[in-house]
Amino acid sequence: MNSAAALVPAIEVEGVARSFGDVHAVRDASFTVQPGSVTALIGPNGSGKTTLLLMLATLLRPDAGTIRIAGHDPVADPRAVRQAMGWMPDVLGSWGSVSVRRTLEITGRLYELGTEAARSRAQQLIELVGLDALADQPTRVLSRGQKQRLSLARALVHEPRVLLLDEPASGLDPAARVDLRVLVRRLAGEGVAVLVSSHVLAELDEMADAAVYLDRGATASAERVEHSRAQVRDWRVRALDPAALITALTELGVTAGATDHLGTLVPVAGEQEAAALLARLVGAGVGIVDFGPAVGDLEHTFLDLARGSDAPAGAADPAPAPTEGSER
Repeated sequence: MNSAAALVPAIEVEGVARSFGDVHAVRDASFTVQPGSVTALIGPNGSGKTTLLLMLATLLRPDAGTIRIAGHDPVADPRAVRQAMGWMPDVLGSWGSVSVRRTLEITGRLYELGTEAARSRAQQLIELVGLDALADQPTRVLSRGQKQRLSLARALVHEPRVLLLDEPASGLDPAARVDLRVLVRRLAGEGVAVLVSSHVLAELDEMADAAVYLDRGATASAERVEHSRAQVRDWRVRALDPAALITALTELGVTAGATDHLGTLVPVAGEQEAAALLARLVGAGVGIVDFGPAVGDLEHTFLDLARGSDAPAGAADPAPAPTEGSER
C-alpha cells in the first residue's frame, strides 16, 4: 500500500440513515476506520448493525448521509467499492454440488482473475482457512463452522483493502476462533482495514483496536463512549487465602462484592486505582494469584452505554427512534 493511499481512511461514514417504511433502522451513523486497523461494530439486536453493513457493502442505498470505501462512493461507483472490499455476511449461501476448491476458483474468476491465478489463489486460501481435507468435497457436506471458513476465504479472494465481517466466529470451534483472531490481526498488520460485527465481545476485545457503538440506529458520540469507559467497574481478585483477602479489603475500606470459585469482585475506578489496590493488598501480606477486570473493556463500555448512565454535558445521543421489530 503506498503512502498516499494510507492517508485516505479506509471507511468513512457521515450522517448515514436508512429506513424501511416507518422503521428507522439506521438514524445517524458517523465513524471512520483507518487502514491497518481492526474496528469492532457493537450494538444490541435491532440496533441497525446489519443494515449499516449492507450499505457499506453496496447492497442497500442510504436515505441520507455519505459513505466512502477506500475513497469510493458505494452509490456512485459500486464496482470500485466491490473491487476494494471483501464482504463476509453472517450467512452466505453456497453452491451445494460444487466443491470448495471450485467455489473459490469461480469466485476468483468473477473478480476477473485469470484461470491460473484463480486456481493458485484458491489453493492459498484453502490452506489459509484450514479446509485442505475438504477442498474437493461438495460444499453441502460442510458444517456451519466450515461454511464460515469458506465464506471468509471467498471474501479474501481478490486481496481486498477493506474487509467487512458479520459474525465471523459463528459456528467456529474454540481452536478455529483462535485461528480467526490471528488471521484478522495478520491482515491488519498487512494494511487491511477490518470492520467486524459480533455479539461475542470477549472475542472482539482480543482483536479490535477501536470500536463503534451503535444503539437504536445512531452511533454513540466519542464523549459518551469515553465517559462510559471511565466508569467504575468490577475487578476480580483471587487470593491463596480468600478469608485473608476479605479481611484485608475490609481493613482498607474497600467494599467487596460477590465471591465465587473465580475470586472476589471489587469495584475499581480505573487502572491507577487498581494498581494502588494491588500494591496495598500485597503490602498487607495477601497472596494474590489473579487480579484483573471482570469483563473486557468493550463489554464494560457496551453495558454502561446500554444502562444509559449519566453522560457528560453535551454528549447526549439523539432522541430514541421508534423501536425496531428486529434487526435489519
